[in-house]
This record gives sequence, C-alpha cells and structure tokens, in this order.
Amino acid sequence: MSKNTLDVKILDRELRVACPEEEQEALLSAVTYLNKKMTEIRDAGKIVNVERIAIMAALNIAHELLSTKVGRGVDLADLTRRMSSMQAAIDQSLAEQDNLF
Repeated sequence: MSKNTLDVKILDRELRVACPEEEQEALLSAVTYLNKKMTEIRDAGKIVNVERIAIMAALNIAHELLSTKVGRGVDLADLTRRMSSMQAAIDQSLAEQDNLF
C-alpha cells in the first residue's frame, strides 16, 4: 500500500482507494459506516445483488444527509468537498476493479 492509497474491505470485497494521508481516518470512518449500511441491507435478505445493495445504501445515506439540519454546526462546504472526494475515490476504485475481471 503506497502512502496515497488505502486498502479497505466493503461487504467482503477488498478495494484499493486513492486517498491523501490526511484524509485516511475520515475515509475509514466512511468505509465503516457504508459497510454497516450495506450489511444491514444484505442481512435483511430482500436484496442479494451487491450492486443493488450499494445503490440502496447510497440512497439511504443520501436521505440521511439531506435530512440533517444545517443549524447544528455542520460545515456544508467541507462536507460537500469531502463527499465529492470520497465519490471520486469510489469511482476510481470501482473502475480499477472492473479491469480485474
């Protein structure tokens, strides 16, 4: 693992994600949260396809984010920047995974 990548595991799948060193802790928190949401959806037994589980988890997380009240100390600019950064890392990681199969 180089200093600009991080190996993570989401729903029993290993991914290598590009991530600046100063954001690794935040990314690991996001991975833990996403993995928890995806595991809950999988364990409910209604959806078994990993892609559908990921979409449902993303929808649930987006709903939670949009339901958050702005007045409670949330820095929306920073949150938006971090979410964009994570999305780019996820997109890159998924693109690299496609090349493996």
